[in-house]
Amino acid sequence: MATLSLRGLSRRHAGSERAALSALDLEVRDGELLVMVGPSGCGKSTALRLIAGLDEPDGGAVHIDGQDVTGVAPQDRDVAMVFQGYALYPHLSVQDNIGFPLKMRGVSKGERKRRVGEVAEMLGLGELLDRTPGELSGGERQRVAMGRAIVRRPKVFLFDEPLANLDAALRAELRVELSSLVRRLGTTAIYVTHDQAEAMTMGDRIAVMKEGRLQQVAAPRAVYEAPDNLFVAGFLGAPPMNRVEVVREGKVLVGGGLRVAGPAEVESVARVTLGCGRSMCGCCGGESGSGESGSREAGSVVVRAVMRETEPLGAETNVRLEAEGVGWWARVPGFDGPPRGAEVEMAVEERRILWFDGGRGGGSMWGGGGVKGSRRRGRRARWGLCGQRARRARWGCILTFLGAKCCGGSGRGWRRRRGLGERV
Repeated sequence: MATLSLRGLSRRHAGSERAALSALDLEVRDGELLVMVGPSGCGKSTALRLIAGLDEPDGGAVHIDGQDVTGVAPQDRDVAMVFQGYALYPHLSVQDNIGFPLKMRGVSKGERKRRVGEVAEMLGLGELLDRTPGELSGGERQRVAMGRAIVRRPKVFLFDEPLANLDAALRAELRVELSSLVRRLGTTAIYVTHDQAEAMTMGDRIAVMKEGRLQQVAAPRAVYEAPDNLFVAGFLGAPPMNRVEVVREGKVLVGGGLRVAGPAEVESVARVTLGCGRSMCGCCGGESGSGESGSREAGSVVVRAVMRETEPLGAETNVRLEAEGVGWWARVPGFDGPPRGAEVEMAVEERRILWFDGGRGGGSMWGGGGVKGSRRRGRRARWGLCGQRARRARWGCILTFLGAKCCGGSGRGWRRRRGLGERV
């Protein structure tokens, strides 16, 4: 195991106007699995190549266990890298592919066979050792690539989107296996991905990158619930956090169907961007024709919107709403989303709103008594709608149908049929 430290690491490719990596400072703890995530071209893979020694930095340094290895040859850094494209030798057997790094280091044949056997058993490759890569499935090839890295027993593992070429089901399976394996080995690791599910489920911490710069590094829940800036808020999560620009009209801030006073810190601000959640606790029917919501929490700001699109996912449905020309994302349980064109009410809890400055990618300014306050409240299990005790990831919202036309009958009748909307 080892610590890894990146200090002011920079890299600009020839002919590029923008640096691929700009003064990256990052500390990876001993035995930690750190996930680097960000859009294509943000510098994730560049950082890995600099750590491995495959590229030379224009500035900064790489330290492994307190030793500066910036000028050390790749083979002498004691770092193992797993690539997206497997990079297996097609003419060698599984056994020879896994044992190749040991052969290059002069390890005896008997010791190589023993260590390859241990790794193959760990990865479920024991019956495939005599096959060549052409006789393996995609998942089996990736296991061989991981085995070749593991057999070296390096100080640091580097994973460059190793599951990107696999189908969704296999990717989900190997994601669990890989995360468990790295933690069982206790080796320090950096895992690069653009897949948010991998970032949230695998990492001890997440480092979010944009245009070669580090935006935020923290535990997955901290990044999700308390993003440092608008980019992180919009990038992480599916659907992304709702970000609404509001302008001051007298004593209130208005925009996207919202009318909210905001915290004392923004009383003198003319324009600000707020972030609020897309997690829905349920749907309930309003009284027919009354325009009143069926269930609404105190301290909520009500937004009247129109249903535009639905994305049924089985356990929940993502819904796209529109209010005063501004799009909103929301979630409802199961397949119980409102029909397209339906008028709905969405109640947003004021204390769970985060406030950002108006600049694109600006830092978080305030959020329900401060970011820490929002994060602390997010840990409480709360009684939601639908008779379910639900953990509200991020900030709670409640979606309510308006009028009889939204449910093909009276709001009260819809509520009886679905069994939703009663507070417990």
